[in-house]
Amino acid sequence: MISVSNITMRYGAKVLFEEVSTTFTSGRRYGLTGPNGSGKTTFMKILSADLDPQKGNVVRPRKLSVLRQDQFAFDAYRVIDTVIMGNRGLWTALDEREHIFSKPDLTDDDGMRLAELESIVGEEDGYTAEADAAVLLQGLDIPDELHERKMSELQGGQKVRVLLAQALFGKPQALLLDEPTNYLDLDSIHWLQDFLTRFEGTLITISHDRHFLNSVCTHIADIDYQTIITYTGGYDDMVLAKTQIRSRLESENAQRDKKIAQLNEFIARFSAGTRSSQVTSRKKEVERLQTTELARSNIARPYIRFDQNRPSGKYVLEIEGLRKTYGDLTVVDGFSAGIMRGEKIGLMGRNAQGKTTMLKSLLANQRDYAEKGFVLDAGRAKWGHEVQIGYFPQDNTGVIEPGTTVLDWLRQFDAKATTEDIRGILGQMLFRGEEGLKPTEALSGGEAARLLFCKLMLQKPNLLILDEPTNHLDLEAINALNIALQRYEGTVLLVTHDHDLIDEVATRIWHFEHGAVEDFKGPYEEYQQATAATRS
Repeated sequence: MISVSNITMRYGAKVLFEEVSTTFTSGRRYGLTGPNGSGKTTFMKILSADLDPQKGNVVRPRKLSVLRQDQFAFDAYRVIDTVIMGNRGLWTALDEREHIFSKPDLTDDDGMRLAELESIVGEEDGYTAEADAAVLLQGLDIPDELHERKMSELQGGQKVRVLLAQALFGKPQALLLDEPTNYLDLDSIHWLQDFLTRFEGTLITISHDRHFLNSVCTHIADIDYQTIITYTGGYDDMVLAKTQIRSRLESENAQRDKKIAQLNEFIARFSAGTRSSQVTSRKKEVERLQTTELARSNIARPYIRFDQNRPSGKYVLEIEGLRKTYGDLTVVDGFSAGIMRGEKIGLMGRNAQGKTTMLKSLLANQRDYAEKGFVLDAGRAKWGHEVQIGYFPQDNTGVIEPGTTVLDWLRQFDAKATTEDIRGILGQMLFRGEEGLKPTEALSGGEAARLLFCKLMLQKPNLLILDEPTNHLDLEAINALNIALQRYEGTVLLVTHDHDLIDEVATRIWHFEHGAVEDFKGPYEEYQQATAATRS
């Protein structure tokens, strides 16, 4: 159990939360929600003792495990050891035991201490620690051949998955996970969901993955109105309950406003007459009925709408024998397919299986989007009549040029658009007022993503190629993107690990595995059923 009492956190005039008291009970799994900037990560740091609140206190269990964000902190250690470090008591005992064994001669005190350490190792399941750590790593797609490597040899996304395994290791009483699905493919996310639903301690997780929150969480702790309100159920249950409560309060206030207006009219008409006692009583009634000023929500919802300047031809793309290798590694091997207007294709598979390489291969002959130095080994992509491409790259470093403003950067993509047109699109994506004059080099990851969506809305292409577009987006923006893609009448190629986005948008699936691409002509739900039937 984790308990917080009277927690307050402010940054200047901005209040994140004030006088918050709540309890996170053992056996329950809490999703910590709220828009970007609402204070989720700050609150998580307070819970983990990485940050002191300005007021209030926190009671924590003895074994508290946290998903660490520093990818370089364990570079000197083996991958398997980094995971075992998630159980501090066990790791300390193992480290001390190793130190004693390294001595040339052991004293009687050393022998007694070894006995104590062996007891700790036994109690903490230390004799199966490496095997248990390996199971976690395998579930998170860290293959056996990497387990003995140093952390410094791993790529950034692999390091994050090892740190997630570290947090899950050692049967903690409470588990704090900030964005645990980052850098995970769908298979790993589904594995993590199954693991966490079996977790018996207290879980608190921040996630921008709606399906993950709905699948894992028994409760949602929502940061809004400068406080934290806990709702029973998953994310969708919270949204429904929150909307109903807010609507009821607004309705009650409206009824009270109407009643107050009637009473004030009576007071104004008869205050100078003979009905003074009735006027006095109505004045008291007005005081009693004064409407409660509703706290303002800090949720900001963007509005995304993808239009087309004009539709493409019926045949959007013909792919003939595409092949791409990197050294001895074959990523795409002789893939052929045709794409028709209006199809929405979800590209799926484990990390590093070729999804982004496929998109780069398709764009290799497009001057505006081809990656410098990228060359196909074989095959070609033949684009159809009137195809206009809108591209959202996974790595947008360098895509938005520095040295200009948000407003001026957008101008180049539609010479006919007026300043009012551009400001309107910026406003839809929450760049309001003077934020349109913000320097492009000062943009956060989330702001850069929203600006790229502004570009696509301004360009009005009839083909959207989106590579991990939900990175850096909060739940409100992801939901807006989901709705926009469902309503879009053009063609879509979408790489994402967001379950709901694939499930609700894709009409066709390309699944990547070891150089092969399975082309399934149907939505994700049917693909899952077909895959399950094949395996059984």
